Amino acid sequence: MKLIERAMVLLIAGTLVGIGQGSAQAASDVRATIVASIEQWTTAFNEADAAGVAAMYTQEGQLLPPGGPTVTGREAIQAFWQGVMDSGIAKAELEATEIEGSGALVYEVGVYRLFGTDGQLAGEGKYIVVWKQSDGQWRLHRDIWNGNS
Repeated sequence: MKLIERAMVLLIAGTLVGIGQGSAQAASDVRATIVASIEQWTTAFNEADAAGVAAMYTQEGQLLPPGGPTVTGREAIQAFWQGVMDSGIAKAELEATEIEGSGALVYEVGVYRLFGTDGQLAGEGKYIVVWKQSDGQWRLHRDIWNGNS
């Protein structure tokens, strides 16, 4: 009986270690996917592709810009980013400082810098994005930022 109990303990312990490793691997894979998506968003923005930027959001995605109303849905998000681009912002740089989450939601914390068509720094600040699995992909679901004074 003791031998069977010991074998069961070892089997359970081995299974738990395997689950833990799988979770760490899954988290690493999600992080890599989010980092690649950040690069995709930045590339679309820097190519003045507002439709490409908006396509990265969930259908019910929201922007929560500082001092402005909430922008809801891909069509409105596209119009918002097109307006930013049309105002003379030509380049965005994003630096994620933290990416964590579980299940179908991940959050990203970072800093951003915006540059005008003349290459000069036009704004910078901090942001938080909530990513959500939608249509089999990680998409931006909530996007909020504030500028540094």
